[in-house]
Amino acid sequence: MWEKFIENAPSLVADWGPKVLIALLLLLGFWIVSRVVRKTIFAAGDKADLEYPVVRLMAMAARVTLLVAGIVTALGTLGVDVSALVAGLGLTGFALGFAIKDTISNILAGVLLLVYRPFSKKDYVEVKGMEGEVSAIDLRYTTLESNGQTILLPNSLLFTNPITIGKPAEEEK
Repeated sequence: MWEKFIENAPSLVADWGPKVLIALLLLLGFWIVSRVVRKTIFAAGDKADLEYPVVRLMAMAARVTLLVAGIVTALGTLGVDVSALVAGLGLTGFALGFAIKDTISNILAGVLLLVYRPFSKKDYVEVKGMEGEVSAIDLRYTTLESNGQTILLPNSLLFTNPITIGKPAEEEK
């Protein structure tokens, strides 16, 4: 068995060597581009004064997208039929998106809240009968403090309902 493999090794290297080398170079190229894009997004986010979680999310999404594209391209270069893989990725993305749609809507609303900044920390807000002082805003929740209680509001609730920004009722009198 090994003798046959050793006998065929030069032809295997001649046939597969260039394909493997090109595939590895493509993968390396996509990896380098993903690093450059990630650093560019972080630099642009700092310059635009965007919140760090938003910039990190955009950089991670860009990097993962480029790396997946690099892997698919490298596999296609090796002669692998990637159409089933791409279809599988699409179906997986659809199924995951449907399964975690509430989480995704909270994250997207959090990104928009952090970008547009309709209110900030220490603002007093009221939405859907819940009110308090904003103590933190992250990608999934906005945290309110009211009468010694901590209220976690999903960001999608804040993004889809009217928000009153102002002073508490007892301070206005």
